[in-house]
Amino acid sequence: MTMATKQEVIKDKLAVYLAADKAGKKEMLTQLEATIHMHRQAIIRRLNQLAVRDPGWQRKACGRKEQYGPRVAEALKEIWELASRICAERLHPQLAEYVTVLRRCKEWNFPADTTDLLLTMSLGTVKKRVEAFPKVPRGDTGATKPSELKELVPIRRGPWDKPEPGKGEVDTAAHCGSSLMGDYAFTVQYTDVATIWTLLSAQWNKGMKATKNSLKAMYERAPFTLTGFDFDSGSEFINYEVVPWCEAQTPKVHCTRTRPYRKNDHGRIEQKNYTNVRRWVGYLRYDNPEQVKILNQLYLLLEDYINFFLPSQKCVSKERIGSKYKRVYDQPQTAYARALAHPEISDGVKTKLRGKYVTLNPVILKKQITQLQQRLLASYRNHRLQ
Repeated sequence: MTMATKQEVIKDKLAVYLAADKAGKKEMLTQLEATIHMHRQAIIRRLNQLAVRDPGWQRKACGRKEQYGPRVAEALKEIWELASRICAERLHPQLAEYVTVLRRCKEWNFPADTTDLLLTMSLGTVKKRVEAFPKVPRGDTGATKPSELKELVPIRRGPWDKPEPGKGEVDTAAHCGSSLMGDYAFTVQYTDVATIWTLLSAQWNKGMKATKNSLKAMYERAPFTLTGFDFDSGSEFINYEVVPWCEAQTPKVHCTRTRPYRKNDHGRIEQKNYTNVRRWVGYLRYDNPEQVKILNQLYLLLEDYINFFLPSQKCVSKERIGSKYKRVYDQPQTAYARALAHPEISDGVKTKLRGKYVTLNPVILKKQITQLQQRLLASYRNHRLQ
């Protein structure tokens, strides 16, 4: 019996209890004590409390008056949805920036008082509100096969030691669904270590030439010169097509690799495989070459959306305390903000990035991304029905 049920039983007996004499009250208390298994004095206190209350009594709300009403929550949720439901720690420092961009694009429809309250929200309040919003479920992951030519590329040992922009991790994500058999699409992703700048490219299967072409497209599209690729030990990277192409670039693109079967060596890119790929295209099987074209159209928009509008955090220190690790993260920033703040990126590159930033509208970008996601899903369904 729950406490609420016990309270209802006591409330039903109140009228009879008040009308009874001393002997009747004693008998009723004995019966209640045996029925609801509460202490006799607790039952008496509850009956006395109910007896002195008016028929229309209601418990008064405890605590201070709510400061952030439904409109503020609605404004927060709009930004949270626009930022693709990122965590409160990443969202909170960027609230003012989102409001500024949305006002510039004339997409902000909330009054000044609501905006002021939103911008005064503490991190704790944002966390509480975001925790009440719906979450997106995750799926399963795929696998890669190590190459027999791995001796071509040296192993990178230890964590990154503050590399300059242009050095990053590269990995593939398989769009194979529940089976690794047959032909299907792959996504190649590059994540810069210094700035967290993301580059994406889809390809049919993971042959040597297809992978080289994906890396070449990302190399030409990068805002700054890429000088280092850190691969896993997969054969799509460690081969006589990709490595010689990297060495032929000016300046040379230095290639390194992680230890086989040690995904922790690629912890950054492995996590980004979800946030930058799986989160947007899911875990379905894309085994139609036309779907590769849709993926690449989607990735061009995603690169701008992720790099210019989605903040991320970097682990700046890790300390072992007993059997646990204490990690300290920096202030959330977008890849665009990190690139502007980095002293080794030239002023010319920064000027081009600023010029591109003022032309971007996150609301329109998000709508275009959603439309391409729907096209991709429709293509998947149509292909399954054939």
